Amino acid sequence: MRIQDSGKIFSTLGRAIAVTLLLLGLVACSSDEEPAYVERPVEDLYNTAMDQLLTAEYDEAARLFDEVERQHPYSVWASKAQLMAAYAHYQNNKYDEAINALDRFIQLHPGSRDAPYAYYLRAISYYEQISDVGRDQKMTQLALEGLDDVVRRFPESRYARDANLKVDLARDHLAGKHMDIGRFYQGQGEYLAAINRFRMVIQDYQTTTHVPEALHRLVESYIALGINDEAQATAAVLGHNFPGNVWYAESYVLLTGVDLRPEEAKGSWISRVWNSII
Repeated sequence: MRIQDSGKIFSTLGRAIAVTLLLLGLVACSSDEEPAYVERPVEDLYNTAMDQLLTAEYDEAARLFDEVERQHPYSVWASKAQLMAAYAHYQNNKYDEAINALDRFIQLHPGSRDAPYAYYLRAISYYEQISDVGRDQKMTQLALEGLDDVVRRFPESRYARDANLKVDLARDHLAGKHMDIGRFYQGQGEYLAAINRFRMVIQDYQTTTHVPEALHRLVESYIALGINDEAQATAAVLGHNFPGNVWYAESYVLLTGVDLRPEEAKGSWISRVWNSII
């Protein structure tokens, strides 16, 4: 009898241990799961996100703005939260995330009163990634396209004026890139390739600060190739439009050193291009 009783005791004890281990396993598993979804009032979420933004906690601000849209997708605050999440990413220098959020906002709310700002912030997100002229200028081109978009779509908006100013700076930067490449070719003695770059600056970026130097570099390259009539015509355009510029002085010295005088040749490409614009 005692043996049988002790067996029952051990059997009962084993079942108790097994149940306990099972419960502990369930608790451990549940601790690895995400916390239960808790809906918060939209005003609470949005204001908390704004507080995080004002204290430069940009990651948390973006997360909370995203939560506004997730929990309250049909509220009037949802679209505002989308835009503010993009702004938080922008402030955090996370430009790709900002651009993606802004693209989504523009796609979902093309007629929103905040659309001009969304287009502007997207353009600025590209603009602030512009690198020096020695590097690839893809971001400069994207910034220029974005800024042109702001000016074209919203010419009367408060953002158009600043976009216009930045368009000029972006164009000047692209012209600087062409000048950098042209000078490199010129230094390597590849004068035809250099001439193509300098002509591009004159034809496509005529309002930039690089035009006087581009004209002078053309004079240098034409003389190096022995094309004196084009050098002469180019120097005439440089002297007529930038008479007090240091690059005209350089060209004049160069021309007189090879017994040339600046005279405009009416049939030259440089005369035709310049006269068609001015």
